[in-house]
Amino acid sequence: QVQLVESGGGLVQPGGSLRLSCAASGNIVSIYAMGWYRQAAGKQRELVASVTSGTGTKYADSVKDRFTISRDLAKNTVHLQMNSLKPEDTAVYYCKLDRTLLGPYYWGKGTLVTVSS
Repeated sequence: QVQLVESGGGLVQPGGSLRLSCAASGNIVSIYAMGWYRQAAGKQRELVASVTSGTGTKYADSVKDRFTISRDLAKNTVHLQMNSLKPEDTAVYYCKLDRTLLGPYYWGKGTLVTVSS
C-alpha cells in the first residue's frame, strides 16, 4: 500500500503564493507519475499539474505560468509552487501517485487552499 500526505495549504490573499508538498511512503516500487488535482465546491476534480517519468510536466491552461510542479525522486515527494493566486484557485488540492500508466493509483486526503482578501 502507498500513503500520500499533503501539506502546505492555507489561507492566502489574491496575488500571494503557497507551496504544497506531497510525501509518498509505503510499498513504492516504482512511480510512473505524480501530480496535483483540485476540486472546488460544486465542481468536478480536475488536473492542475503532473510530472511523468520520461514524459515531463503537464499543466492545466488556467495555471500555466503561475504554478510550477517539481519532483524529488530521492525523497518520493512532489511540490507545487503556486504564485499569483486568484480566488478561483480556491479548492481542495489532492496529490495523486500512479504506479504505472495503467495503475494502480493512489490519492492523498487533500489540503485546502483558500484565496481570499
